[in-house]
Amino acid sequence: MNTPINLKEKSAKLDEYWSPRVLGELDDSYYAKIAKLKGSLAWHSHDEEDELFIVIDGQLKIEMKDQTVELSAGDMYIVPKGVMHNPIAEEECSVFIFEKKETKHTGNTETGKTRSIEEQLRSI
Repeated sequence: MNTPINLKEKSAKLDEYWSPRVLGELDDSYYAKIAKLKGSLAWHSHDEEDELFIVIDGQLKIEMKDQTVELSAGDMYIVPKGVMHNPIAEEECSVFIFEKKETKHTGNTETGKTRSIEEQLRSI
């Protein structure tokens, strides 16, 4: 992929909450994803992978056992591997997510919002 991607334009096309879509890959090891969020996802962790969130629009809270991080548009936060967390968007929010290809959407926690990598690879 050798064309620029406008994150706001891509996020405007998303029609599902909590259903990340892959925008591209880096070094055959990482995915760059975009997602539209509203409500709460699920308490989960990624035992072997960090997870980077960048808020494009709106506000995102990430609850963790010992703290809650509040992010606004333009803010970035990395959830360290092994940390239980629960992303929450009280109002609609768009995020850019950067993570290893093998990172499971909701770790070892399965919910109705869990998306497989095949679902995440669908075009926008």
